[in-house]
Amino acid sequence: MSVDKREVSESVVETVHMVRPNHLNASGRLFGGVLMQWIDEVAGLVAKRHARMNVTTASVDNLKFLHGAYQRDVIVIIGKATYVGRTSMEVKVDTYIEANDGSRTLINRAYFTMVGLDENDRPAVIPGLVLTTEKEKEEWENAKKRREIRMLRKEVSRMDSIFFRSELPHGLPELQTGCF
Repeated sequence: MSVDKREVSESVVETVHMVRPNHLNASGRLFGGVLMQWIDEVAGLVAKRHARMNVTTASVDNLKFLHGAYQRDVIVIIGKATYVGRTSMEVKVDTYIEANDGSRTLINRAYFTMVGLDENDRPAVIPGLVLTTEKEKEEWENAKKRREIRMLRKEVSRMDSIFFRSELPHGLPELQTGCF
């Protein structure tokens, strides 16, 4: 299979939701978990459009709830690719409340690491990313920095895991770690 490069604009996804009573927590605000589901779906669609194969969420970071959303708010979620490696990519997902006049207020931003999957659900090579604007180039450079931070976090977590296993009393089962 030939792996092409694709422009950011080819995989942009925008969804719109209205906050309904079943989306609210006891405080009358949108459940964070509902919003997390919506943004994970957008990230998955962006990655699937870009890679043109099945994908999975490997990680989410920088998930920031900036403002609450309430019943009858119109929620606009926009996702786009910001960085592509060999088998994984970063997807930026911004969430807005859209007012009646069409103006939008950012309420959440998240960065997802998505992995392309082959027919055996193993990581697969995905197309590169063509950067056509200065903003896209800037986002690529920022994404590279976030990737470095994720790699450092992964190494620290690995070291913590090794240390923790060495500290378990003999006979206790080790904790299982991994993706789901």
